[in-house]
Amino acid sequence: MRKEKKAVVAGHICIDITPVFPEKESRQVNEVLAPGKLIQMDGVNISTGGAVANTGLALKLMGIDVSLMGKIGEDAFGSLVLNYLEKYEAKGGMIISGDSDTSYSVVLAVPGIDRIFLHNPGANHTFSFEDLDFSVIGESSIFHFGYPTLMKKMYQDQGAQLRRILKKVKEMSVAVSLDMAAVDPDSEAGQVKWGIILEEILPYVDFFVPSAEELCYMIDKKRYKSWQRKAKGRDITEIVTVSDIEPLGQRVIDLGAKVVLIKCGAAGIYYRTTGAEKLGDLCEQLNLSPESWAGKEGFEPSFVPEAVISGTGAGDTCIAAFLASVLKENELEKSVQLATAQGACCVAAYDALGGLRNLEELEKKIEEGWKKVSRF
Repeated sequence: MRKEKKAVVAGHICIDITPVFPEKESRQVNEVLAPGKLIQMDGVNISTGGAVANTGLALKLMGIDVSLMGKIGEDAFGSLVLNYLEKYEAKGGMIISGDSDTSYSVVLAVPGIDRIFLHNPGANHTFSFEDLDFSVIGESSIFHFGYPTLMKKMYQDQGAQLRRILKKVKEMSVAVSLDMAAVDPDSEAGQVKWGIILEEILPYVDFFVPSAEELCYMIDKKRYKSWQRKAKGRDITEIVTVSDIEPLGQRVIDLGAKVVLIKCGAAGIYYRTTGAEKLGDLCEQLNLSPESWAGKEGFEPSFVPEAVISGTGAGDTCIAAFLASVLKENELEKSVQLATAQGACCVAAYDALGGLRNLEELEKKIEEGWKKVSRF
């Protein structure tokens, strides 16, 4: 019998504080958030956030044997993180720092408007190569790292620490998955030359899974600024087309990534893979069919959600479904389809995990004729 594959999710973790807005939908932020205005709220949702919690726990809920590796402070928010992870028997890999605060995000999920994040990176800024347990990583099949854009040591010195981590993992014959987070242009990370960092790290990345906005900001600022002008304050994914995304996908493959998934919000996911010659080792490691994975390109529309309450964690959990499907040795198209399905489930709850379903439930819902989004 084939040994069950394991995963490790490492990188950014925080506490998400999400005030619950009344359900009245708005089109512009200033319709709700204005100086001097009193807004009566319907409560607050407090949960763990970041790639380690969102993607890691989602994988666990889908039946994957996963280890989590993140860094928190020795403070009240850190205790909240540990208490939350303990419910899932997943706190063992946390690094507790006495010198840093636990990271937090205040998530403003105004109905009808893309989320606004007020974020303190905290202990994530001190996360380094030495914080990882490579003995555990070496026993896994996939190593997923999330949000280096919010982790100072990961982007300093042109990403030297991140490159060192990914190179070490690849040398252990473990597949590497990498996700990003939005970059604040006015922050230190916003001054970093991300195009150069991607040139350094993508040769060690098997699955690169950024959002369209994140990726465009990093490798094509001119295109990104044109998207901003066209969006006029709306979510960029509302105005981009597949033809806008295709050059970004090709650029990532040219830089060395084996598989790229570009998340396009509620519209769906663009995907592209390298040829059989470069994808062979990865397919052999994960027992994937080269015929169904190599040399592919397409766009998978999302599914119509039962409700749209909050997008918190939708990108992370859709990638968790994709990775879970990969570990189950499914074909590329099926794995991407399950990713979009899980994303549609996620937005039906305020936290990242409340709306999730296992892969079998997702497959059943799809087979029963779950309606697709038809924006493109």
